[in-house]
Amino acid sequence: MSLSHTAAEYMLSDALLPDPSSSRARGLRLELPSDRLLKFVTVGLPLFLVSLAFAREFSAGSQISCFSPTNFTGKQSAYTDTACWDSLIHHGFDAEGRAMTKSLWALKVFPYSLLVVAVLMYLPYLLWRYAAAPALHCDLLFIIDELDKSYNRSVRLVQHMKKIQQASAEPEQFWEEYERARRERYFEFPLLERYLTCKQHTHALVFIYILRNLLLLLFLAATCLYLVFLHLNIFFQDEFSCSIKTGLLQAEPHIPPLIPCKLVFFSVFQIISLSVGSVYVLLIPVVIYNALQLCQWDKGLLSVYEMLPAFDLLSRRMLTCPLNDLNVILLFLRANISELTSFSRLNAVSALKEATANKEDIDTVIDFMTLLAGLETTKPKH
Repeated sequence: MSLSHTAAEYMLSDALLPDPSSSRARGLRLELPSDRLLKFVTVGLPLFLVSLAFAREFSAGSQISCFSPTNFTGKQSAYTDTACWDSLIHHGFDAEGRAMTKSLWALKVFPYSLLVVAVLMYLPYLLWRYAAAPALHCDLLFIIDELDKSYNRSVRLVQHMKKIQQASAEPEQFWEEYERARRERYFEFPLLERYLTCKQHTHALVFIYILRNLLLLLFLAATCLYLVFLHLNIFFQDEFSCSIKTGLLQAEPHIPPLIPCKLVFFSVFQIISLSVGSVYVLLIPVVIYNALQLCQWDKGLLSVYEMLPAFDLLSRRMLTCPLNDLNVILLFLRANISELTSFSRLNAVSALKEATANKEDIDTVIDFMTLLAGLETTKPKH
């Protein structure tokens, strides 16, 4: 018997989780994978395309080419290109033959407007980082630590039960005491369970998370509308008529009233705007999906922890409306599942419970450990 008792003690000792390392606090992910992808694409794409546009501008030189008269000298032609690029005003005639002007100045500021778009896309991330991430970090650190400790307390309880059962002269009396302790909820974990229950009545995290997604959705829609406006009004006109008869040149008879010009990098701006607009349109459903995740509970994680004794946040129907901080915490617990060591252990126990023939003997991880420790021979049936 001593050999079997020693084997049971070693098995139960190996089931204990090691003490968490200090790197857990630094390794917590405070962004969901989909949110991280959105931040990378929405901020990085315009910055990447603008850097390519600026690189080509610096390498190729002027972005405009004007067809100056043949009697112009080189300096006069250079002056014409510079003056028309500075003004970017198209002089034309309407259907009734009246003179009209149209500003193309938005083409000049288009690369800089994409920089503004990248900054705007970064603002929701800053909102989450400074308004919600510190509190979320504390919540995750505490809950993960308590869940692992709850699992360890369950295993230590089985170790104690093993010693008491070995020293007990009346096994039936021992199991009656165990059943009474379960009925009176001596095995519950009030701090953790009440903390999770309290999080169902707070809404700070869920408010900031929804606000973050709404701001991102607003900026995506505004950027798409801005690009549509550019295409409808400007991005179909790569040629325009420029007038340089202003100032000292206004009275010069040899200068024509209008000079035709062509935008050299017009096609590059079109490709950039189409790329940004099409990607942003595809990202809008992703943002909506992220917000709609909060409309349903992620019960898979808590259902596994129902194996802990008296941890019945689900079975007591305490989960009400999912729009609260607890649901946000559950989403981020799922994203940090690698830091939750007890989850894999309990998930394995839950799977073994489904494969066990006598399922009525297993309600909690304590029941499972007693079976492994060899106490099932004297344990009464439920």
